[in-house]
Amino acid sequence: MAERIEQGALEGGCTCGHVRYRVSARPMFVHCCHCRWCQRETGSAFALNALVESDQVVVLHGTAEAVDTPSASGKGQKIVRCPKCRVALWSHYAGAGAAVSFVRVGTLDEPDRVPPDIHIFTESKQPWVLLPEGVPSVPEYYSLKEYWPPESIERLQAAKKNLWERL
Repeated sequence: MAERIEQGALEGGCTCGHVRYRVSARPMFVHCCHCRWCQRETGSAFALNALVESDQVVVLHGTAEAVDTPSASGKGQKIVRCPKCRVALWSHYAGAGAAVSFVRVGTLDEPDRVPPDIHIFTESKQPWVLLPEGVPSVPEYYSLKEYWPPESIERLQAAKKNLWERL
């Protein structure tokens, strides 16, 4: 079972308020991705994604829509969006599939509670973005074994296993 978030769950939603959701477990890991693909998708300098087991992300109000979207890997991703205002709430990437949700931290009510654990694809970050000291950064992607805490790796493995058992 995923470790519960200290001091209450995280909640968030879209811009128009049609979709509200709750994240009931603390993220396994948080990426700040500076790749050009994320820059284009977000219209910003980076994407900030909190990785959490999908069964810990619950829609409280409204309905969300999964949209098949191309990705830099060529494997695609499903971006879960509000069907009204089209805000991206979370994604499912091919590597983790439906087992893990990459929650867009900016859609949380309290995004400051979820700082990045690592900055990735920094070789293409905007030159005016200054990375904080003490937070790992890598030019491209990274090895989970090198950066993830062991308990987060166990949670990821359990989430994938649980998904296959339900199918």
